[in-house]
Amino acid sequence: MSKLKTFSKHFFILLLFLLSFSFVQAKTNYNCLVYFTGVGCPHCAKTDPFVLEKSLQENPDLIIFEYEIYQNRENGPLLFSYYNNYHSSLGIPQLIFNKNKKIIGDRPILSSFTQSLKESQGNPCPLINGSSSNFEDLNLNLLPGKVKIWRGNRIIIKGEEKVDSQVLKNLLLSSEIEKIISQQNYQKVEPVVVALSGKNIHFNNAIKIKDWLFQWNEKEKKVNSSQNLNLTYSNQKPSKDKQELQESTAKQDLTLAKLVSLAVVDAINPCALAVLTLMLLAILTYNPTKRRNVLLAGLAFALSVFVMYFLYGIIIIKFFQFIQKIALIKLWLYKILGGAAIILGILNIRDFIHYRPGGFLTEMPLFLRPKVKKIISGITSPQGAFIVGLFVTLFLLPCTIGPYVIAGGILSTKAFLKCLPCLFLYNLIFILPMIAITLIVYLGTKRIEEVSEWKDKNIRYLHLIAGIIILVLGVGLLIGIF
Repeated sequence: MSKLKTFSKHFFILLLFLLSFSFVQAKTNYNCLVYFTGVGCPHCAKTDPFVLEKSLQENPDLIIFEYEIYQNRENGPLLFSYYNNYHSSLGIPQLIFNKNKKIIGDRPILSSFTQSLKESQGNPCPLINGSSSNFEDLNLNLLPGKVKIWRGNRIIIKGEEKVDSQVLKNLLLSSEIEKIISQQNYQKVEPVVVALSGKNIHFNNAIKIKDWLFQWNEKEKKVNSSQNLNLTYSNQKPSKDKQELQESTAKQDLTLAKLVSLAVVDAINPCALAVLTLMLLAILTYNPTKRRNVLLAGLAFALSVFVMYFLYGIIIIKFFQFIQKIALIKLWLYKILGGAAIILGILNIRDFIHYRPGGFLTEMPLFLRPKVKKIISGITSPQGAFIVGLFVTLFLLPCTIGPYVIAGGILSTKAFLKCLPCLFLYNLIFILPMIAITLIVYLGTKRIEEVSEWKDKNIRYLHLIAGIIILVLGVGLLIGIF
C-alpha cells in the first residue's frame, strides 16, 4: 500500500512537472521582434508593407513592436538606446531579434526576414534595457515611447494612462475578442488609419480602453453597441489619434508656405539682381538700338539660372536624403535647418543695420565681383547670355545658397519625385524678379541705370525684408511651429 502511495505521489509530481513544462513551452511560441521605421523613409517604404502586413498575415505567432521615429519624435531616443544595448544601428529600417541577431536595411530585410523567422521560433521580446521577456509576461504599461504592437490583423497603439495589461494582451492573442470586450469598460471609436511608409493600413473595428487604442479587422463581425452601457462614439469628439493625424497633415501642408518664403528671400537677393543688371547693361552697350536683344538676353539668362539652380537643388536634396540614412540626423534635421535659418536671418538684418558690400552668405564676395563683371562684359547676344548664365550661377552660389540649402533640407523629407514640382516652383519664384526687370527695361518703363540705382538705394531694405522672413521661419522650425 505504501509503495502504491509512493508511486502515486511520484506520478503526481511528474504529471505536474510535465504540465508546467508544457505551459512554459506554450508561452514561448510567440516570435516577438522590435522594428524601427519612419514614415517618409524611402527604404522603409519597401519594407513596411512586407513586415507589417504580409509577414504578419503569414505568421500568426509573430508579434512586432513598431517604433516609428519620424512622426513620433519621442521614439527617436529609443533607437539610440537599442543601439547601445544591442550593438545594432542608427539607421532604419531595422529589425531586432536579440543581441546576436539584427537585420538592417531594406534589401537584407526583404531577402532574409522570412528565413530568420523560421530559425527563431519562440524569440522573446527584446526590451530596451538589453533584457528580454516572453510577451505573455510583459507589462505593456512599462513599454517606452509611442509603440505600436502588431499581431496578424490587430494592432494596439500605446496610450499614456495605466491600463490592465493582461486585458490588452488577451485582445491581441485571443480568438474571442467580443467576449473579452463585453467584460470591459471601453469606448467604441472610429478606426484610425495607420500610416506606413509607402501605404496606409485600414481597420474596420476600433475601441479604446482609457487612451489605449485597439483595432482589428473582421469582415462581418463588429462590436455590438448594446454590449456595454458605457459605450461612447468618436463622432461626438475626434479621438486623440485622429487629432494627431490631422495635426501631422496640417504640418505637411505648411511645407509649401515654407518653400515659398525661402524662394522669396532668395529672389530678392541683391547680388542676383546686380548680375542681371550688369548683363543687360552689357547687351545695351554693345547694341543700344536693338531692345529686342535685351528681352531675349534677359529671358535666356533667367532660363539658364533656372536650369542650373534646378540641378543644384537635385544635388542638395540627394545629399540630404543620403545623410538621412542615419536616422538620428533626420530627427534633428529641422532643428539644424532652423538654426541655420536664424543665423542667415541675423546676418541679413546685420546688413540692414550696418551695411558693408560683400556680406558673408548675403552678398557676392568682393573678390569675385571683378571676375563676374569681366565675364558679363563679353556678352553680345542672347545665346551668349544663356551660356554665360550657366557659369555665372557658380559665382552666385555664395550669396544665394543659404535659403536654397534650407529649402532642400525641408524637401528632402519627401519622396524624391514629389520634390521635383516643389523645386520647379521654388526656382520659378527665384527668377521672377529677373524676368520682371527684363520686361521693365524692354518696355522702356525704366532705364537699366535707373533699375541699378533703385537696387543700390534700397539694398539695405532688401536685406531687412529677407532677414525678417527667414528669421521667423528659422524660429518656427526650431521650436516646431512649422
